[in-house]
Amino acid sequence: MPNVKIYIDETCYDALRPAVSGLLPELRAMLCDGLEVAPAACQFAVLPVLALPDQPGINVELNVMPRPSRTRDRLEQVGREMRDALSRISRLTVAVRIAQLDAATYLALK
Repeated sequence: MPNVKIYIDETCYDALRPAVSGLLPELRAMLCDGLEVAPAACQFAVLPVLALPDQPGINVELNVMPRPSRTRDRLEQVGREMRDALSRISRLTVAVRIAQLDAATYLALK
């Protein structure tokens, strides 16, 4: 259940929207491969945000449920791959933050 939010500085959003949209299938494939999930489990949101000029132009938040195979090293690898892909198409600084959710308290209604 990877839940991904990609926040893009609003001053760059319109110019980057087509490239980011085109990259989403590749990002989903990265998550499916790296986190061992089916495509239907992935949820993406791409949002323009008001940001300060000294912050990264793109911030990514990835929330996942813990699994034994999702080691710190594996999560760092997935984060680096996402960061590098977004940096490549945007030429912006990209920050990725990953959190593992508490399975005992997490609730999802669909």
